Amino acid sequence: MKPQGSRHGLARALSKLGYCSRSEANRLILAGRVSLNGRVRRDPDTPTRHESDVIAVDGSPVVAAARFYLMLNKPRGYVTTAKDELERETIFDLLPNTKRQAHLSAVGRLDKASEGLLLLTNDNDWAARLTDPSSHVDKVYHVQINAVADDAMLKGMTTGVDDLRAKSVSVIRSGGKTCWLEVVLDEGKNRHIRRLLESLGQEVLRLVRVQIGPLKLGELPKGQIRELTAAEVKALA
Repeated sequence: MKPQGSRHGLARALSKLGYCSRSEANRLILAGRVSLNGRVRRDPDTPTRHESDVIAVDGSPVVAAARFYLMLNKPRGYVTTAKDELERETIFDLLPNTKRQAHLSAVGRLDKASEGLLLLTNDNDWAARLTDPSSHVDKVYHVQINAVADDAMLKGMTTGVDDLRAKSVSVIRSGGKTCWLEVVLDEGKNRHIRRLLESLGQEVLRLVRVQIGPLKLGELPKGQIRELTAAEVKALA
C-alpha cells in the first residue's frame, strides 16, 4: 500500500493505515516484524515517504483499512476496553464479527456503571481530534442523583471543586427523593461527574451520555450500533 498525505514515522504511518494502534505498531516494529520497502526496520520513528513507500508486516503489504465510524448505545455493566484481565464483558462483545476485525477503538470512555453514547472508530487522527483537551467538544449527560437539587448544588457543580467543574447544569425533572440533571462538560477527566457530585455529598444513581457535539444518541436501542453518516463524521471532525 502506498500511503497518502504528509510524512510520518513508521509507527504512526502503520497506525494511520488502520492496521493497528500506534502502541501496537511500536511493538511490531521493535519485534522486527515490520519492513519498509523490503527492509526490516526496528526504529518506530523511521521516516516514511507516503507517496512511494511500501510498509509490510510479516512480509505482507499493509492495505489501508476501510474507515469505520460507529456509535454505540452502551449498556450498564460493560467495560470500555478490548480485553479485560478480570474477564468482564466489554463493549466489543456487542459488535458483530465483521466490526471486531476492523481494529476499532473507543473514542473516550464510559465507566462500567455508565450508559449511553460511545463512539468507535479505526481513524486514529479523527479520534485524536475529538479527544484533544483543546477541542472542548461539549458532551451532554443525563444524571440521576439521590437528592432533589437546589440552587446551591447547581452552582457548586459549575463553580467546581478542585479541578472538576461542569460547563452547565439544569434540572430535567424531580421526584420525591431523587432528580435527573442535564450536565454539560467541555472537558473530560476520569469519572468526572461522579467525582464532582461525590465531592458535593451526592450519590449518582444513573449516568447516561446522550450527546457528543452535535451528535445525539436518539432512539438507538441499548447494546446496538449504527454507522455515522458522512455528514455526522464531518460535523465532529
